[in-house]
Amino acid sequence: MFSWAVLLRSTTKCHKLFVSNNKAFLQRCGFKSDVIQIDKIVIANRGEIACRIIRTARKLGVKTVAIFSDADENAMHVAMADEAYRIGPPPANQSYLCGDKVIEIAKRSGSQAIHPGYGFLSENAEFSEICHKVGVTFIGPPASAIKNMGIKSTSKIIMSDAGVPIIKGYHGSDQSVKKLKEEASKIGYPIMIKAVRGGGGKGMRIAHSEKDFEEALQSARTESEKSFGDSDVLLERFVSEPRHVEVQIFADTHGNAVHLFERDCSVQRRHQKIIEEAPAPGLANDLRNKLGSAAVRAAKAVGYVGAGTVEFILDRTTHDFFFMEMNTRLQVEHPVTEMITGYDLVEWQIKIAAGEKLPVEQENINFKGHAFEARIYAEDPKGGFLPGAGPLLYLSTPEPAKDVRIETGVQEGDEVSIYYDPMIAKLVVWAKERTVALNKLRTNLLNYNISGVETNINFLLTLTKHPEFTKGNVHTNFIHDHNKDLFPEVKPSQNQLIQAALAVILSEKHKENTEAIRQNNQFNPFIVESGFRVNYLHKRTIKLIFNNEEYELVIQYLGKNDYNVSLDKGNSWIKVGGSLIKENNVSTLDFFIEDYRGSTKFYLNDEHIALFDLGGKIQFNFENKQFWIDENESGSGELDNRAVAPMPGVIDRVLVQEGDIVNEGDSLLVLMAMKMEYIIKAPRNCKVVKVPHQAGENVSKGSVLVEMEDIK
Repeated sequence: MFSWAVLLRSTTKCHKLFVSNNKAFLQRCGFKSDVIQIDKIVIANRGEIACRIIRTARKLGVKTVAIFSDADENAMHVAMADEAYRIGPPPANQSYLCGDKVIEIAKRSGSQAIHPGYGFLSENAEFSEICHKVGVTFIGPPASAIKNMGIKSTSKIIMSDAGVPIIKGYHGSDQSVKKLKEEASKIGYPIMIKAVRGGGGKGMRIAHSEKDFEEALQSARTESEKSFGDSDVLLERFVSEPRHVEVQIFADTHGNAVHLFERDCSVQRRHQKIIEEAPAPGLANDLRNKLGSAAVRAAKAVGYVGAGTVEFILDRTTHDFFFMEMNTRLQVEHPVTEMITGYDLVEWQIKIAAGEKLPVEQENINFKGHAFEARIYAEDPKGGFLPGAGPLLYLSTPEPAKDVRIETGVQEGDEVSIYYDPMIAKLVVWAKERTVALNKLRTNLLNYNISGVETNINFLLTLTKHPEFTKGNVHTNFIHDHNKDLFPEVKPSQNQLIQAALAVILSEKHKENTEAIRQNNQFNPFIVESGFRVNYLHKRTIKLIFNNEEYELVIQYLGKNDYNVSLDKGNSWIKVGGSLIKENNVSTLDFFIEDYRGSTKFYLNDEHIALFDLGGKIQFNFENKQFWIDENESGSGELDNRAVAPMPGVIDRVLVQEGDIVNEGDSLLVLMAMKMEYIIKAPRNCKVVKVPHQAGENVSKGSVLVEMEDIK
């Protein structure tokens, strides 16, 4: 951890000059001054938000400087920026969280400002403060606002004094386990344990009873310490079915503050948002105005400057609302607000940081239509939404347009790293009406095709088609309450199996013809006509595996591009055929199955084929690989006497040693992956025989973490 004091001492001689010349700093101290010039900024972030900031900076004629870890050397944001500097190894605490290195890069590059994006240093009050003291403009709120709103216990007091309603809880400084348990009993279970700093679901746990409290507390503290450098927590009464409604606010250095209406972010998994919309469905204008006014009061109460979000818990029946927290940064979901208001919020951030006034007054801010944002993640929804990692072997996106935005920082061939958040992209759509926007979202999700890593796209499609979501009846427990509907049993249809087999055959034919041309500079007539190699004798069997179930298709060549297919070992036959189109690395199969004709995109490699049809993505493997990982509800994988890693990650803590006797459900070790903490638990009563890994080691998915044996 680097010392801000050391950096301050190193620049002592320059402080007075920097402060006197930094007008943005003086404005934040309450002085009025002219607009300062910002013509180059360092973006202290990565991925899609870095790319997003670069696009607006270009529009404003502002040069951009990217930073990158070793894992991001070839990343999109590095290629897009005008300049780029390496900042360190892949772990964030050795790269993107190193504020001293960021400031050094700002000085070396001649940048006047630093834009932190969201996450990493965006809500680091010390970083904001030191930026101004060394003469670099921090594109964000003053350090005092970050401190007051970043410490949730402090923010509750300030909000209460400002007349913003707050929910019952404990926000005290006594952080002993004894005191916290006493307060939890007074408030009543279930209890929400929340890190006093940060956001994004980090350091947040629910204790449903006193029995669960201490383990949930320890887990929340550990994750908070690693994410924010602070293990303090607060307690709140857990409201089982609230709506999560947040208000976008903006304030300038001249005392002006406005809101840009609300967003509904109720549908969440692992306490993190998965889909957002603006405006919030079902809100009367009177309630909308009350929420907006409360948010502006919150901003003024802390002397806020720049972009911020005030988050509220909204009772879905009474519509009473309570302050939850304030995010002192740009939010991931800010594009939906941009879509309905027409304003570029990053442009506002840069101009306000330079000392300009807000471009509009509250009475002139209106919204139009409805917008949705779907977050596309590398994760396994059926496996508890566990994050994934790996290469994006195939990536085809919808066509961007004025009403369709794709916010991403990756392209085909890039890798989703274990070191950072597993979000691949944000798909944002707009329409005049909510129902039309929702249909547009579904259509574009179907056209967002990825292979190489498991994603949540199919889940998002199912979610957006759910009748209650369609009606706007959302709340934070939505996924849990509708679990059965959102995770239906999936089996491949006859048509999907046939399409996959046809795609395999025609792809082989294309490959062999291409090879024949390369070798002989002429077509091989036999290959062109049949699509079968000589030793197949005009009949072959293709085996496709889906969810460990094997499907056998017998294919019989009829001539040209026509085939008979049997799914019952030759007892009955279906006439099929098709042709293959390859363009810009996109494969499309035009097919007929008896009297039905259609078209589907697909990705094929030696291990699997993924079809992208009207139902979403379905993937078949070619070999019946015996995967011995069985991910159970506790988030750990186990088979027989082995607990295995359900995802790639880093061993954070080993809680057992060889010879220990453990009971079913006991915690064995803690795995850190994608900035989240996962506790691996014992599958049954047993004895620990071997612990192959130590704290700090990287492990891949499926690695054996603990070996056990039955108690004799």
